[in-house]
Amino acid sequence: MPVALVWVAVSAKDLSSCDLRNHAGHLASRLAGRNINRKISLARKPIERFCAKAALEVSSSKPTSEKVSGLNGFQELCSVRTDGGSEKPMLSSERKVYEVVLKQAAMVNREAKVGDNGLLDVKPDLVLPGTLQVLEDAYERCGEVCAEYAKTFYLGTLLMTPERRRAIWAIYVWCRRTDELVDGPNASHITPMALDRWEQRLEDLFNGRPYDMLDAALSDTVSKFPVDIQPFRDMIEGMRMDLRKSHYKNFDELYLYCYYVAGTVGLMSVPIMGISQDSHATTEDVYSAALALGIANQLTNILRDVGEDARRGRIYLPQDELARSGLSDEDIFSGKVTDKWRSFMKGVGFTDPLSPDIRCN
Repeated sequence: MPVALVWVAVSAKDLSSCDLRNHAGHLASRLAGRNINRKISLARKPIERFCAKAALEVSSSKPTSEKVSGLNGFQELCSVRTDGGSEKPMLSSERKVYEVVLKQAAMVNREAKVGDNGLLDVKPDLVLPGTLQVLEDAYERCGEVCAEYAKTFYLGTLLMTPERRRAIWAIYVWCRRTDELVDGPNASHITPMALDRWEQRLEDLFNGRPYDMLDAALSDTVSKFPVDIQPFRDMIEGMRMDLRKSHYKNFDELYLYCYYVAGTVGLMSVPIMGISQDSHATTEDVYSAALALGIANQLTNILRDVGEDARRGRIYLPQDELARSGLSDEDIFSGKVTDKWRSFMKGVGFTDPLSPDIRCN
């Protein structure tokens, strides 16, 4: 599934279940209480050479390039379950994700300084001899990729300060490369071991040891902004899920997947985009809203791409909800639009304790 790159998010309490029509509203209603401002999705397009190159690099023991040197509202949603008949406590997916949100918000509050304009301060460049031009070229290349594959989003980044604009470009490119590992033209070559190598590259770039030019841009970005590595690791975990899992038995499983592949981008982006000093929202609320935006965007992608995903042998729609509508895997793979399918997409017959009225007129 394509990852989602969020724009900006603020805390609010009036996300209508009708914002995403019919069954999309049903799924998105689980995120009720989180307002969504704008969303930008990474469209599926033929990937250019650098993504294919990255896929081949991590799927092969021989690299093909040289290294570059030198919410409050979530508490009510988050329950503790037990695993089957045992008494072993088991955190819900929403609780697990909420703990990541708390960590990100705490880190920003601890490390970030606030400037006169109310935005997070950017650390000054630490320029080593011979590295400045490499970084300039790296960021320029990231901007070119963003302009080609996310045109509208790219125009929005031009309204940012140069430092933040370049940082968002670097994050966009890393997310796109990561997504293309399992959804791109070289996906058949990708194994769990290949993703382990990709994660090691991530660890290296966070430690100032980028592998290639595009990694160098992100390495420079995370050295200047209070960006944590955990959301990046979690996105790679979402790619692992795509390798080993093609069905989701309930919404709790799907929620975790949506966090991994899309909600993470919101957490990556907040430290870059900053929080206005005029905002009455807490840092935690802003992170929660960014997370909700990414997950809602991914739910929309899932509903949009049912046929495309089925052709890849994947069904992201929760199995229990399909069964309640009398639908099976065979119905999804056949691609036939039946009355049962229409009812499912409209959310007819569904009830949700978090959203008593999910239907749209």
